[in-house]
This record gives sequence, structure tokens and C-alpha cells, in this order.
Amino acid sequence: MKNWIIAGATALGLCFTAAAPAEAKPLEEILSDGTIRIGINPNFPNMSTRNADGEWEGFDIEIGSMIAEKLGVEVEWVPTETAQRVPFLVSDRIDVSMGALTRNSERAKLIDYTAPLHTEVLAVLATDKIEGDSWQDFNKAGVTLANMRGNWTVGWIEENMPEVEMELTDSIADTVRLVAQGRADAIVENIDFFMGFTENHENVGWRVVSEPIFVAYCALGVSQGNDTLSEVLNIILFDLHTSGTVKAVWEENYGAPMLREVPVTPWF
Repeated sequence: MKNWIIAGATALGLCFTAAAPAEAKPLEEILSDGTIRIGINPNFPNMSTRNADGEWEGFDIEIGSMIAEKLGVEVEWVPTETAQRVPFLVSDRIDVSMGALTRNSERAKLIDYTAPLHTEVLAVLATDKIEGDSWQDFNKAGVTLANMRGNWTVGWIEENMPEVEMELTDSIADTVRLVAQGRADAIVENIDFFMGFTENHENVGWRVVSEPIFVAYCALGVSQGNDTLSEVLNIILFDLHTSGTVKAVWEENYGAPMLREVPVTPWF
């Protein structure tokens, strides 16, 4: 079940182990320059997206801005597609990578991680019109799952839930709409990112199956060996978590609490 986490990163690792990484900016240089370069996914609402005025907004934008403020520097937002998150760090095009960067061992061979910023829960979002207490209960004939074209979860479903049918869309909003309209029964995905869109269909009896399939931890990515920057970022993240700021910003952007909160300790 964990193969989906490392497959893309494994291929990425093969591409970049042959090339020597560029030397990363240490914290003192970032402070001296007065700017931190933060990589954000340009097509990932409500993590980061442009509003009608062309300005960046979303969870990553708010948290990244708070990090910059605590460092006393300005932010340079660098649009970084999902597949570019690790390469942009290795080539010193960004100082920090956001965009729901899941921690895994393959990426950790190439970059360093901070403590987790948020979780990412693979689970089932369904309605009260269909029964099931675990994801396995939905793997049966007559069940249709909604998903998006190109998502890794499409392959995961084909491998692990062979009895279901799938209806594919082009956006999160359209995926949720299929279930709301009764054209699909459920969604198997990183459900945290879908919860806010259920508010557009208030008359539907939405429910999240309590047993998750997998809980991943997403952190900030930094260049390998940039230890001082990592340490300072960890302290900032500890403050943002313990003050309730991360929780509040998440709920503001996604319309619901994280399905699994990040456990925080003094050694965060």
C-alpha cells in the first residue's frame, strides 16, 4: 500500500543522483538578501492558487508568509509543479518547498525535511446513501468511485479495488459534484483536500469513513545539509502548531479540521 508514495520519488531519485546538487543558500545568506524563495504548487487549491486579482492565496501562502515574517524577510513565490518540488531544491532554485510535500525515504535521499506541517489522509468520502465501515467494504460490484484524470489514486484503485467502476473528472469540484448528484457513490482520495467542496452541496449527507487507508505527513522540504535553516523552520513550525495557527489556517481554507492532526512535542 505504501508503494504509491515512493514510486514517483524513486524515478526522481534515479534522475538526480547522477548530478551534483547545487550549493544551497544558508540561512545567513537568506537573511542578508532579505528574501526567501518558497516553492508553491500553482495549480493546487486551496493550498495555493491565484485569485481574481492575480494574487496568490491559500493555506501554503498564509503559512509561508508567516514563516517569512518570523524570519524578517520578504517572500519570493516560485511556481513549482508537483514533479519539480525536489529538483528545484536540488538545483537551488528555491530555499523551501511546500505544496503538500509528503515525507518518504526516497525523497529523503535527496533533500531534508522539517517537522510535519500537515497530514494527508487517504480515505473514503461517501454519503449516507451507501453503507461501509472500511475502504474494503466499498470494493464490490455496483459501486462507482469518482476521481480525477491523472491522479495516482486511479492506479491505486485499479490495483486494490478491482470490483468498482470509476467515473473520472478534471477537478476536485467536479469529483465532489458527481457524488452529490448521485452519479458516483464515493471518493477514495486524499480527502482533506476535498472537504471544503462538500459545502457546495449542503443537502447531501456527507460522511468520511472513520478507518483511513493511510496517513502521510507533509513537511517543508529544504536542501540537504542546510541544517541551520531546518532548525529555525522547526522552531517556527512548533510555534505555529502550538498556538493553534496551523489548525485555524487549515480550517479557514478547507472548511473542516484535518482528519488527523499533527502530534507536536517539545522536540518537534
